[in-house]
Amino acid sequence: MPARGHSSVRIIGGEWRSRVIRFPAAQELRPTPDRMRETLFNWLGQDLTGETCLDLFAGSGALGFEAASRGAKEVVMVERDAQIFRALQSTHTLLGAAQVELTRADALAFLRSDTRRYRVVFLDPPFDLGLLPRLLALLPERLHDGARVYVESDRLPELPTGYETMRQYRAGRVHGLLIKCVRS
Repeated sequence: MPARGHSSVRIIGGEWRSRVIRFPAAQELRPTPDRMRETLFNWLGQDLTGETCLDLFAGSGALGFEAASRGAKEVVMVERDAQIFRALQSTHTLLGAAQVELTRADALAFLRSDTRRYRVVFLDPPFDLGLLPRLLALLPERLHDGARVYVESDRLPELPTGYETMRQYRAGRVHGLLIKCVRS
């Protein structure tokens, strides 16, 4: 049972399968439920060995740590909230997640300043901020051709030129969408 004032999720596959991630109970955090994560990692492939991943709104860390657990060679997790970031640091230490880089930053500022390219991106911004159009416009500069982007939203977003839908899923009021970056 999680400590008072905290919530938790379990990693569902890979090296850290069944390990618990704890994070502050915060209204703005909505960890991707087990069923949606299972579907997502079926879409991506159970083994992410050698992949470079970006978890742009890390929150609980469920998606980024799940990717690392499944063999990703590098996972960059970005979170701006100080309390949530400290919880990510604790999980990072507990798991000994050497392939995970934690960055405390605003997601838009991070995308504007980072120069790396990624093959898998988890894009799960707070629904009420309306950030998806700006994020999807900035993201191609950070993506390898053919990169896959998982978008979680309260409605299906309009995709700008340069993306195509690979898969989509709905659980309750949450839509999961796997899109691919295609360069013309």
